[in-house]
Amino acid sequence: MTMSNTEPATGAGVSFSSCLCCDPLSPPTAIHADSAEPEQPASRFSATRLATRLKPSAGPRAKRPRGTGNKGPHRIDVHHHIIPPSYISLVGADRIFRQSGGRVPPAIAAWSPQTAVEIMDECGIATAITSVSAPGTWFGDVALGRQVSRECNEYAAKIALEHPGRFGTFAALPLPDIEGSLREIAYAYDVLKVDGVALMTSYDNRWPGEKEFAPVFDELNRRKAVVFFHPTTPGCCLDLITNVPDSAIEFLFDTVRAVTSLLYSGTFSRCADTRFIFCHNGSAVPLLKDRISSRWNMDRALFEPLIPNGPLHELKKLYFECAGSTFPECFLPLLQMVSAKNILVGTDYPWGRLSIQQTLKGLLEQGFSPAELRAIERENALGLFPRFSAS
Repeated sequence: MTMSNTEPATGAGVSFSSCLCCDPLSPPTAIHADSAEPEQPASRFSATRLATRLKPSAGPRAKRPRGTGNKGPHRIDVHHHIIPPSYISLVGADRIFRQSGGRVPPAIAAWSPQTAVEIMDECGIATAITSVSAPGTWFGDVALGRQVSRECNEYAAKIALEHPGRFGTFAALPLPDIEGSLREIAYAYDVLKVDGVALMTSYDNRWPGEKEFAPVFDELNRRKAVVFFHPTTPGCCLDLITNVPDSAIEFLFDTVRAVTSLLYSGTFSRCADTRFIFCHNGSAVPLLKDRISSRWNMDRALFEPLIPNGPLHELKKLYFECAGSTFPECFLPLLQMVSAKNILVGTDYPWGRLSIQQTLKGLLEQGFSPAELRAIERENALGLFPRFSAS
């Protein structure tokens, strides 16, 4: 959930959340790119069988799978936000909480590492990889961007040290400041020993595949980084629809813009050693995968050098976390593109605090096998972050 696009609007005495894949106005609770042949679902199930498989069961709730090697919390949450003490004071609440008139939401004001650990214990979460939510750490000022990124990263590393095994760290970068970002990558990896990097889906109406960002992605690829992309609202799309929070629509489609930018720039192909994670089951990407791929089919001579294996080959390598998105209508298109091996647990805490139980309960109701659930809840993340295997 974005800090810049939080909408605390109320109606008829009910509070609403601007969670991306849950309706923000509801109470919280083709052709294959590589050939001319019709595309087949990535899953081993047919589309019809998959739809049946994903239909919520009217029977008893599935039991939590065992066999993770932990009697207590076992899940790994890759979409978990922190609010460093200096973040709001340095940036200003009016910029972070723009859509709420600069008012800090109560859940954010009450946030602390201790509270986060309590929530994690209640929800069976062993480890959370932390990140700063949108709008991130860039506000048009190079010096401020570098200071905010450094202070956020040092704070994240500090709470990880103070709570061994409970927290990992996605470092913030001051993009589009390339020099500052390269310096912060070096400091974050070599000094703070972070687990990956968290980026926004766009910066100053520029998307991550643009040529000016290439040095940053090349360095991250050299380090075999895990890169977590959080959606945001680009400046071009602020306040477009009356009474509708930007995040309700723009988060969905800025994720699509980011993925398409990284795909057609050749970044996904060039940075083959980088693991990319996108939020909320990929937002609208799975639904639009064939349309995204169609440009490659229309002009192969132009794009084959950049995407030699075709668009779907690259899209199927991506990882997707499921915060606020554990519904059949979210999983059906996703599982026609990737398998359960590409799905991770996310909670969007503390922005998604009211929907954490809904997310986890919904995950158990989708008809995944015990082995698939173990993979989604823990094992897939351990493939990315093996140091937490003992947590």
